[in-house]
Amino acid sequence: MLNWIGLVISWIGALGIIAIGVAYMGKNAKNAAGFGLPASPAPEARGWWQVKGIRDIASGLLVIVFTFVARDQLALLMLLLAVVPLGDMWIVLTNGGPRKAAFGIHGATAVAMIAAAGLLVA
Repeated sequence: MLNWIGLVISWIGALGIIAIGVAYMGKNAKNAAGFGLPASPAPEARGWWQVKGIRDIASGLLVIVFTFVARDQLALLMLLLAVVPLGDMWIVLTNGGPRKAAFGIHGATAVAMIAAAGLLVA
């Protein structure tokens, strides 16, 4: 049962991060503030949003693919992918973003991913 809960958490995270990635690919101006950074990048720098977007889409797709082809390795993948929101948290904190966003969005995501990994092993 715990394994299924971990799988559900993994899929919710995967589908959510794919949706966020798609929004970044569209260069939606609300995303920079939602990420926790203090200001939107200048129009000529918005290609960076697409870099983040494709990273997020690829991360979500990895979880989905591992579910079907390497489920026994999904817990390890979730642990490794938890580095991404931890890095995002660090980026927000070191660039003057709000601590609330850093810990509440990125930190909480990392905790959920680590918890999912633990449940997948159980």
